[in-house]
This record gives sequence, structure tokens and C-alpha cells, in this order.
Amino acid sequence: MSNLVIKVADFPEEFPAIAAIRKSVFQEEQGVNPALEFDGKDEISQHLIAYLDQKAVGTTRIRYLDDKTAKIERLAVLSTARGQGIGKKIMIKALEVIANKNIPEVVIHAQEYIKVLYQKLDFVEEGQIFEEAGIPHVIMRKISTYRSMI
Repeated sequence: MSNLVIKVADFPEEFPAIAAIRKSVFQEEQGVNPALEFDGKDEISQHLIAYLDQKAVGTTRIRYLDDKTAKIERLAVLSTARGQGIGKKIMIKALEVIANKNIPEVVIHAQEYIKVLYQKLDFVEEGQIFEEAGIPHVIMRKISTYRSMI
């Protein structure tokens, strides 16, 4: 998969490609209401986009909740590109972006069926399963082992 590029998206230029991926995955495949999917927080978020053979195939967004906590949301990979580890690679890139900002805590609302992906990245499940957009989710958290040398 040497033709995979994951980068911080140029917003708003690359947002149409991001929106198309999210629409395909969340609205068309999972039946999420467009008003829930496009919640008005995209403009205040940092987006990542994955290109496979120069075609946009995956995305996620990072929201900085405060100076100590970031939330990774809307991880999506087109069905035609799944099974190649792209989702995990997008998450690793998102965690690198967050670590470079010295944000020690990352939280996600993981769809329950995919929580094992996040566990492999050292996220820990918290609390009970809850429903979000009609889909079972669980809160997961990761505390960075980054320690400033100052």
C-alpha cells in the first residue's frame, strides 16, 4: 500500500471529498441522519484525509475540547478500501497530530462493533454502551505517555 497518503486536509478545499466519504459511510451505509452527521462542528475541527492511488478513501476529524483533551470523530473509510488497515493508519496519524500539540488526552465515541481497533491503539473503554445516531457506542479514552522534558 505504498500509494497511501494520509495528511491534514486543506479546509475548505478538500471538504467536499471528506463530506462525500462521510455521506457514503454514515448516511448511505449506516442510515445516520444528515443533520446529525453534519453537525456544524466541521469548521472548528481539524480534518485528516487519506488518499489511496490519489483517490480520497478515508477521513477523520479532530476537535480540541480544551488544552488537555482532543476528540477524534467521524472516522470513515469507503467500503471499497476497507480491510487494508487504512482506518488504523488514519487513527495513528490523528494521534501523531494531537501529540505534536502536546495534548495528553484523547477521547472517542467508538461504534461498539469496531472498538477492538481502538483497543489495539491503547484506548480504554469507559462506562456503559450508549446509543448515538441510533448506533451502539462506547466512550474510550487514551492518555498519552508523552512527558515534557522541561
